[in-house]
Amino acid sequence: MPDALAGERVDVAAARVSGYSRSRVESLIDSGSLFLGGVVVVKGSQRVTGGELLELVEESAPERVEPKLADGVGIVFEDADIVVVDKPVGVAAHPSLGWDGPSITEHLAAAGVAVSTSGAAERQGIVSRLDVGTSGLMVVAKSEAAYSVLKQAFRDRVVEKTYHALVQGHPDPFVGTIEAPIGRHPSADWKMAIVDGGRHSVTHYETLEAHRAATLLEVHLETGRTHQIRVHMAAIGHPCVGDPLYGADPGLSAELGLVRQWLHAVGLGFTHPTRGEFVHFESPYPADLAHALGMVRAG
Repeated sequence: MPDALAGERVDVAAARVSGYSRSRVESLIDSGSLFLGGVVVVKGSQRVTGGELLELVEESAPERVEPKLADGVGIVFEDADIVVVDKPVGVAAHPSLGWDGPSITEHLAAAGVAVSTSGAAERQGIVSRLDVGTSGLMVVAKSEAAYSVLKQAFRDRVVEKTYHALVQGHPDPFVGTIEAPIGRHPSADWKMAIVDGGRHSVTHYETLEAHRAATLLEVHLETGRTHQIRVHMAAIGHPCVGDPLYGADPGLSAELGLVRQWLHAVGLGFTHPTRGEFVHFESPYPADLAHALGMVRAG
């Protein structure tokens, strides 16, 4: 195991060095077929120290799974370098440990769209991600040059990412900035939280509409942390409607017919990685969010 992976989870490290998907590595662990330093790995959360011998023992080659098209995925723009996708709810950006549903990378492969080979095997071409439960715009690199340029643009925070979020209650002030570090929740590894020592995170919001039960916000991100908008809005007492993981009222969610958080990536703008011109794309609200907002407006 390379020394550079010291301290990494063994399931993540094994996926990186083997090229297997994380779900495949998890299956190997479950079947007792993954060994680290000659000892069988029993938990994916085990940490590697670097320098150990990694062994993947299989009786036969893993079955090749053909990529499948995902329902509802829209191609907003495509050229030789990039493809801009309108991602529906219930579709992941790429395959990951514990997720066996549809993904954008698999959809593009099934549709015959060749993407950049840069990045980890299961997320090649992906330069930014959206949560499974968040819909809207994302860009995938098709050429190696585009991948490099777009990755740097996201690191430099020069990509314009615009979200609309319907949150409970009425944020005070109506326009504000939330700056608080985000990291893994100390007692729940599957969620994020504001924690000491977390990664620097900045969210700007402004009110578009204020209604009796909820407020529609426009949100701009300086940083792109996992669940950033959801965590920051919950931290100020105004979680996204339909997001019980971060404290939303399940009664309001049921009333509005929502089974996911009301959060949509409505706008995406960036300098085209090879043409050098600024491009901007927009996405309308999907039907479930439009219906819920209509009910709130009528409320």
